[in-house]
Amino acid sequence: MRNPWLALEAGADAAQRAGQLRRAHERFLTAGRIAAPVRDVVADSWRRCAGARLGPESMARVEMDDSGLALRRATHPLARAMPVFRELLGTIADDGAHLLSVCDERGTMLWVEGHPQVLRRAERMNFVPGSQWAERASGTNAPGTALALDHAVQIFAAEHYCRPVQSWTCAAAPVHDPHTGRVIGAVDLTGGNHLASPHSLALVQATARAAEARLAALEPPSATAGASVPPDGCTLAVLGRDEALLHTPETRATGEPLRLGRRHSEILLLLAAHPDGLSGEELARELYGERDVHPVTLRAELSRLRQLLGPLLASRPYRLRDRPHTDYETVTDALAVEDPAAALDAYSGPLLPGSQAPGVVRLRRLLEQRLRRHLLTRPDARLLESWLCTAAGEEDLEVWEALHTVRPTPDTAARVRELRTAYGLLPPDVPPGRVGDRRATYPQRSRH
Repeated sequence: MRNPWLALEAGADAAQRAGQLRRAHERFLTAGRIAAPVRDVVADSWRRCAGARLGPESMARVEMDDSGLALRRATHPLARAMPVFRELLGTIADDGAHLLSVCDERGTMLWVEGHPQVLRRAERMNFVPGSQWAERASGTNAPGTALALDHAVQIFAAEHYCRPVQSWTCAAAPVHDPHTGRVIGAVDLTGGNHLASPHSLALVQATARAAEARLAALEPPSATAGASVPPDGCTLAVLGRDEALLHTPETRATGEPLRLGRRHSEILLLLAAHPDGLSGEELARELYGERDVHPVTLRAELSRLRQLLGPLLASRPYRLRDRPHTDYETVTDALAVEDPAAALDAYSGPLLPGSQAPGVVRLRRLLEQRLRRHLLTRPDARLLESWLCTAAGEEDLEVWEALHTVRPTPDTAARVRELRTAYGLLPPDVPPGRVGDRRATYPQRSRH
């Protein structure tokens, strides 16, 4: 079976495939159709980019100045892994054909290194430190897509959604904090079409694992929003994913977290959010709402979950004996100390976005509302832009208006006008207003 994360199967003609992909890319842009040889992982990414209304000629934007970049590098945990990245990939990046890059969990490039001539070529597409390469900002690309999917991936030629990047091929892998399991960034190797081989993907995967091993051997950094998490405790990753990842002392020994199914993810999250436990009736209401579900259905789910978790799951009431710290709490802890930048750093996407369980939907909406409130209280252009690149923020009119107020551009004006018209608030020919214009009560399109 073909590896879906690899760009080319063995024996494929790279030049021929590149031409086929260019034609497939044009068909998607003009007719919305996707067919072979576009991989499913690429097709899904293209749809996300189109849903975010990203133009195919878009260029990555540079969102950090030198001082902001220096501060971000100095405080980011991946700074301590840079010796590993340089040791394993640095010599390759110095050969005149490749670039080594490392981005944070939001897709902001922190380091881009390689031969000066290749660096100059990369500057033409803003592949530079301080630029934003999350999918919703720069389209399908290896580091952005690796972050979106939490999986190593190659992106080849016209598989890139944005045309300025289609002369490049890249392979990237996400890097996790070994103490919490949270994605903290990605490492990437960028070059020509020759990178579309199994070796480059295996190399970045091995490099990411080596970096995680180095971070695991070091003391976890202090003075962060998640510093209260004991390094030997359980953690649960539930943001930006439909299937939660549970890290326990046992799974850390193997390096493989426990991936839970969707229903088990909902149950574990709800029990983590209720440390005193829930009765069977309460848990059923949080999971199923007013639907008429037989109690045996829930007991069967809990029985299967107990087989996975062992003594971690207790009953009467249902509760967790060793309650995991969730990445949801990392965000709320940062908001509690009035640090929206740290909260956005930890916010990797909506809470179990595919879940319709009433208890999960309520927690998801509460988190988004708290984030928005903090961002709008003291508007900062960089943080507002980061929120607008999330699934919850892309159609958030009030935040678009706040961004247009603190940093007005033709693009923000057009987007505000488009959303106001879509919401039926203004006729199409009325220009966007300012902060004082009635905006605080504008509705947002439901995403749940």
